[in-house]
Amino acid sequence: MKLEDKELLVVYGGAFSAALLTAIVKVFTTIIDFGKGIGSSIRRAKTKNYC
Repeated sequence: MKLEDKELLVVYGGAFSAALLTAIVKVFTTIIDFGKGIGSSIRRAKTKNYC
């Protein structure tokens, strides 16, 4: 099925795909992991507990 130009103008949806949502979740997960690493290193520096 081939759509005409007029029909393509009224097509809605498809703004958020699964790949986009996965990428957004990965960004937030990376930020949280980075924060955990920074917090852990600050805590280890305060307690002088280095492995």
